[in-house]
Amino acid sequence: MIKEWRDFIKSDPAVMMGKPVITGTRVTVELILEKLAAGETPEQILDEHPRITKEGVYAALAFASEALRADVVYPTKVGKKAGAKTIEVPG
Repeated sequence: MIKEWRDFIKSDPAVMMGKPVITGTRVTVELILEKLAAGETPEQILDEHPRITKEGVYAALAFASEALRADVVYPTKVGKKAGAKTIEVPG
């Protein structure tokens, strides 16, 4: 039986202010995405957070994908805002 992200991601107002987390932990989807965007591998994330599974990491990606699919995205202005993150793409 293939599990879907709903089996791994929960949101409860009493946990991390309702942010989606890996079930049974306080590890947020946001944190997983930030770590992956910073270049960490799923294996590194698992080493740092032994209570989550590889399926939980991939469920965070699936959750984010579905959440973005449901949103309306508006173009943003080019330029750097205070607090905006930049990324460096190897190449």
